[in-house]
Amino acid sequence: MLQSIIDKSTGFEKRFENVDTVVFQDSEKASRAVASEIADLIRVKQAQKQPCVLGLATGSTPKGLYAELVRLHKEEGLSFKNVISFNLDEYYPMQPDSIHSYVYFMNELLFKHVDILPENVHIPDGTLSKADISDYCDRYESKIERLGGIDLQVLGIGGNGHIGFNESGSLQNSRTRLVALDHITRVAASKDFSGLGNTPRTAITLGVKKIMEAKRVILMAWGEGKSDIVKSSVEGPVTSQVPASYLQEHHNATFVLDKGSGSRLTRVDTPWLVEKINWTDRLIKKAVLGLALHLDKPILMLTDADYIENGMSDLLTASGPAYDINIKIFNELQNTITGWPGGKPGADDSKRPERAEPASKRVLIFSPHPDDDIISMGGTFKRLVDQGHEVHVAYQTSGNIAVADDEAHRFASFVCDYNEHFSIESPEAIKIYKEATKFLERKKSGDVDIPEVRDIKGLIRKGEARATSYFVGLKEEQIHFMNLPFYETGTIEKRPIGEEDIKITVDLIEQIKPHQVYAAGDLADPHGTHKVCLDVIFEAMKCLKPKKFMKECWLWLYRGAWQEWGIDEIEMAVPMGPDQVLDKRYGIFKHQSQKDGVVFQGTDSREFWQRAEDRNSETAEIYDKLGLSHYAAMEAFVRWEY
Repeated sequence: MLQSIIDKSTGFEKRFENVDTVVFQDSEKASRAVASEIADLIRVKQAQKQPCVLGLATGSTPKGLYAELVRLHKEEGLSFKNVISFNLDEYYPMQPDSIHSYVYFMNELLFKHVDILPENVHIPDGTLSKADISDYCDRYESKIERLGGIDLQVLGIGGNGHIGFNESGSLQNSRTRLVALDHITRVAASKDFSGLGNTPRTAITLGVKKIMEAKRVILMAWGEGKSDIVKSSVEGPVTSQVPASYLQEHHNATFVLDKGSGSRLTRVDTPWLVEKINWTDRLIKKAVLGLALHLDKPILMLTDADYIENGMSDLLTASGPAYDINIKIFNELQNTITGWPGGKPGADDSKRPERAEPASKRVLIFSPHPDDDIISMGGTFKRLVDQGHEVHVAYQTSGNIAVADDEAHRFASFVCDYNEHFSIESPEAIKIYKEATKFLERKKSGDVDIPEVRDIKGLIRKGEARATSYFVGLKEEQIHFMNLPFYETGTIEKRPIGEEDIKITVDLIEQIKPHQVYAAGDLADPHGTHKVCLDVIFEAMKCLKPKKFMKECWLWLYRGAWQEWGIDEIEMAVPMGPDQVLDKRYGIFKHQSQKDGVVFQGTDSREFWQRAEDRNSETAEIYDKLGLSHYAAMEAFVRWEY
């Protein structure tokens, strides 16, 4: 199936790409296509009475692939009895029964659900002494060689372009070995280990040489967060600094992408540089704004020569001269700016992002975690309240796993001391908090929090969210804690969206009957909480679409702390002055558990208030560079048609 797609998609439009690439609508469709190719290969080998040697990857990327392979086994009879698997890597040191081990990962997601023979499963051993690792790695490679090599190798890609744990600087002839993990890799993994301090510094990895010797290689990547490294790997030079770029020299490799991860490829991002296109309004806006920023010119200063010299002469022919195009795009961008995110009463709204009527709107702000509302759209949040709208905020999850253990221990100890000091008779409460304290004192890395600890951590975040809402100006009845069930596992790994998640969301929307809904539109990680929470909202709004009140309900999407909408995507930009920036900062400060080295810091060492301010000021600077009014900061939104 995948090969037939590749055959149909090659041609002039892919001339910037140095390796086969296939872009699917989403990771689910892509995973099914890869699973189909693997299943076909297994069946062919079965018919030939030969083993099928698969190289397998771990991490969030192949989860959908393994789920589909399990489905094919259970529902379509795909047998794995002739499959011999070799996993790419394993953390070191690592016990196989640890929830962090790749042995545990592979068993839980694939092996225990199919009929693969235990003796045919090979995963690097994280329990060896360092003195034994070199010989072990040689034997690992020898097993692969005796079987005639890997028939099909599945890969993900790291933020620095690593494949397996072959980090930047790995040579093309590198062998299976113990490696030191790059800081970027460790930070990306730290969410699984409850912080960077608990994350392994070394791992055993299959070498680049064995990957390149595989008869077929499929590299999968999902989400906008991988788009830059995918572009470098596919269109950039072959370099040891981006090990995935070595696949350009493989005779049978394919990058399988979703829309997000493929969004920076030249044929997707700037198709007018690749082929003759139909210039839609959306593409014209994207091209002109991109040209202005590339040349560091205000929109109205672009000339015919600028268009011609940058591959946009077709646009001049269709819509020119440059002056006319510039005026049109300048006006469109100017019309996105509004100080009235709920609509300006009594004003002409024909060119404004929001309707003037009703003058006082019911607004529902969904916040995936208990701080996304203030971090991502705090200025707009407060302005909606100040301008007299009935604003509700709904915290979709408890956010409890993002509270550090020492913070929970401090609160648990406080409750025990408080009750004892004031002689409060509450044996059950004291018992709960003492159990939590005892657990936290003996907790080891990888242990899942007991319910009592999760409750304490959830209460901490609930109190912080409530404090922020009060600060913005809400009353208690306008604050809603949804505690969606999909989230409450106590681990990073969440349950799939269930009917209860959708019902809770449907009931709340129907209760408020909003004119505006705001939701987190982060699409960088298709498996992330923000994306799952957004999917719940989409499903709920689909269910409610026939309702009369939904005809007046507009859905606006904001972005999180790490990323903003592209300038060509923004449909509403709400400016902030210096005082409003400070107000937003003070609102973020209410979330004390998320300051000073949070559990999920990510690759960015700045605190959340710093990230938010820098992102908002950068958006304002882009508007300024393009020749529009200069503001201290801006929050940006995209309207979603559901």
